[in-house]
Amino acid sequence: MNYDEDDRKILKLLQGDLPVESRPFRELAQAMNLSEEDIIDRVQNLQQKGTIRRWGAVLRHQQAGFTANAMVAWKVGAEQGDEAGNIMAGFKEISHCYLREVPDEFGYNMFSMIHARSDQELRELIDKVLEQTGLTDYIVIKSLRELKKASMEYIRGED
Repeated sequence: MNYDEDDRKILKLLQGDLPVESRPFRELAQAMNLSEEDIIDRVQNLQQKGTIRRWGAVLRHQQAGFTANAMVAWKVGAEQGDEAGNIMAGFKEISHCYLREVPDEFGYNMFSMIHARSDQELRELIDKVLEQTGLTDYIVIKSLRELKKASMEYIRGED
């Protein structure tokens, strides 16, 4: 999709961090010689076109008390993938859920990221997923430390 220069500037801003203030588009609007209303209209237009799926605040989950976080890899049969994925997507504690192509010898082909406040709560959430999906084979992969966490930049510099 082709974007004009103003849309590209707005998209570049939105893929990063907005200032936490009551009028986050004010500086951008001034720099672009547009009104804040023009910026908001353009953002809404980009949403209507499907360029922007959603936008919002990003919570640093560890600082918010969610310290028991794990990726859980599940063995899911071909006929179970959509149903199990839809069930997992219904859990507010699951932020990501992907069905992936994996080597046959590995077999764990569905991956979900579960966020909990304690190891006990994490265990209880996994048990609920097991109960609701009927899955039985899984592994829990806990992070040792975060080496990189960044949002993808789709529009860079002046390209």
